[in-house]
Amino acid sequence: MGVRGASENCEILEPEAVENTCSRKTSLSGEPEQIPKILYVDMDQFMNAARQGNLAVIKKYLSNGGNPNVHDELGRTALHRSSIEGHIEVVHMLLEKGADINLKDQLGSRAIHWACRGGNLKVLEALKSYGADLNATDQLYSTPLHVATRTGHNVIVEYLLSNGAKINYRDREGDTALHDAVRLNRYKIAKLLIASGVDTKIKNNVSYHMDF
Repeated sequence: MGVRGASENCEILEPEAVENTCSRKTSLSGEPEQIPKILYVDMDQFMNAARQGNLAVIKKYLSNGGNPNVHDELGRTALHRSSIEGHIEVVHMLLEKGADINLKDQLGSRAIHWACRGGNLKVLEALKSYGADLNATDQLYSTPLHVATRTGHNVIVEYLLSNGAKINYRDREGDTALHDAVRLNRYKIAKLLIASGVDTKIKNNVSYHMDF
């Protein structure tokens, strides 16, 4: 079973989102320099801004009545994108404006999965404070603990375990987080799971178990 990928193409804010209409300082030529003033933000620009952490564009889109829960063709929302990138201010604003923490992308991943994939503890804490389920599963029955283990985020694993994550939960292949840790050579995480009481005798669907 492969690790779930999280790569996305780098996207750049469309120039149509801004218009140079206000000045702030004087250039060397003596003429006022123009700085961007955001007049209108469409859905694509909003989604790009979430990934880039452009809070001003996010604010403009939402202040104009934009829907914080719009998504792309793969079901990814602005909250998904900002969660994996660790843009905590954007995450806070989206949550305050009604972003749904339970929306799923096409693979069934919620914002909590994306946050664990990105490895930003502050984002994870913010999502939890809004009621995110630390044991939510995607289409492959992977929990946030599985995701954090596969991506090697020790601090995230520790946080999940200390906040009620089910340590022995098995995904569609029958793997627990410990199976993933051993398979991917995440030795520190494996030790942490064992110290936290994971069942080392659980077999996955190919009857593999760990002997310690």
